[in-house]
Amino acid sequence: MQLQAPGARTLLAPDEPRPFRVLNPDGRGLPLLLVCDHATNFVPRALENLGLERADLERHIAFDIGIAGVAERLSALLDLPLVITHFSRLICDPNRSPDDPTIAPAISDGTLVPANRDLAPEALEERLATFYRPYHAAISDALDGLLEKGSRPAFVSLHSMTPMIRGERRPWETSILWNDDPRLPLPMMKRLRRRGLIVGDNVPYAGNDGHGNTVHFHAEPRGLANILFEIRQDLIDTPKGQEDWAVLLAEELSAMIPTIDISADWNKERERGGTELHRRD
Repeated sequence: MQLQAPGARTLLAPDEPRPFRVLNPDGRGLPLLLVCDHATNFVPRALENLGLERADLERHIAFDIGIAGVAERLSALLDLPLVITHFSRLICDPNRSPDDPTIAPAISDGTLVPANRDLAPEALEERLATFYRPYHAAISDALDGLLEKGSRPAFVSLHSMTPMIRGERRPWETSILWNDDPRLPLPMMKRLRRRGLIVGDNVPYAGNDGHGNTVHFHAEPRGLANILFEIRQDLIDTPKGQEDWAVLLAEELSAMIPTIDISADWNKERERGGTELHRRD
């Protein structure tokens, strides 16, 4: 996937924000990089709210409610770099592959998105060039910088999930998505369950069936230890909830990371057959 399109026309006006922010780039805490794919519901003026009512853009279909506050506070608590989006997932979803038919959904949780119906390939490409590729280039740059300094960081992706979808209530307070590298997911699930939390394991989505493209694209090819958190939105839709979950994750990551070898290249370990690829305890 090409990350940058030099000279591409942009949908952003000069007074509108860049499609991503990098917070605490020189953080000296744990060897971790935080990323947050669905942080805001921002839509530039050029896209005219995608044809939606403002109330629709305040719903979970447009962004991961509450997760930006968690991510920013966690970055501050642990002195970690964070790459975070500044555009709605309805423009183009940075956690999908560019050829995924749902990258700019025409319907989301029953709501029609008028500007995404019959979206021409050149219009989609314009969105990718303006929003998607610069964000992913920023993640690549951050990882390159950490690796050049001699650090093999773990990759932590932060998301939130709606408590209710299509009439079905989600019981999990948080869920861990992962593929085949158990270094972070398995001990983290144990730790969170010991706190009495209801923790999902690759539900309601799974890290091994195409969800979590950001992890697949950036962490897995480099063999980096990785984990994707989904936190239920009704637990983090207030400043207090965001603070509480940021503190919780900070405590657990601080205690867990020093006990795990994240320096190994998981791809090389897999090829050598020297690491047991167990899925569950």
